[in-house]
Amino acid sequence: MTLSKRWLSATRSVLDEIESTQLPAIQSAAEIMADSIAAERWVHTFGCGHATIPVEEMYPRIGGFVGFHPMIELPLTFFTRITGEMGIHQFLFLERAEGYGNAIMKAYSFDRRDTMWIFSHTGINNVNIDIALRAKEQGMKVIATGSASQVAKSRHPSGRTLFEIADVVIDTRVPAGDSSVPLKNHVDNVGPISTMASVAVVWMTITTVAEILSERGVKLFIHPSHNVPGDTTARERLDAALAEYKRRIAGV
Repeated sequence: MTLSKRWLSATRSVLDEIESTQLPAIQSAAEIMADSIAAERWVHTFGCGHATIPVEEMYPRIGGFVGFHPMIELPLTFFTRITGEMGIHQFLFLERAEGYGNAIMKAYSFDRRDTMWIFSHTGINNVNIDIALRAKEQGMKVIATGSASQVAKSRHPSGRTLFEIADVVIDTRVPAGDSSVPLKNHVDNVGPISTMASVAVVWMTITTVAEILSERGVKLFIHPSHNVPGDTTARERLDAALAEYKRRIAGV
């Protein structure tokens, strides 16, 4: 069990670092997001590869609320087949393909009151940077979450990383290589921790957004658990949240 405890220790260390260094950035990001949601606009959320996990975690989700809009491209997230159709080789090509992010942005309608929240461990690949640049061009604030303290060279023609473009950066404090546990007789480590860090940032930020909006008197449409015995109105509250999401996404 030695290596499992090393992974747990590394994860705790990263979470402690987020708490000790990132609360001001989380507060700043949450205030921007709260303004978007209070205006009945959106916090659009984007990631690719395993950076879609925090996007899928926040909405729709028990304890989440209307205002967060997931933008997930199937070819950038679905590689359970690993090889063959929609495999990892194609994914690695697409996340670095110049202009792919621009094409994604053309598929949606945006407003300058919206916020774009992008997750990327390194912040160097083209698709994330394309989306950040297009969001800025349309007047949106951009929030980036990733290992911003680990400097890597951008692959984008602009020469800029996601973290250099964003208005607010929440640093996950994860080591550059992500995997945290060295293994005897092997070059590569095991035990990545970026997912744990990103999901922690998600809920630290979203609970702060909820706090801000609640203090402003804004009604939140929260997804309840519909599996708790005796809660006779849970389905009604869930239906109300979904109806509100549908209303807002239709632009009514």
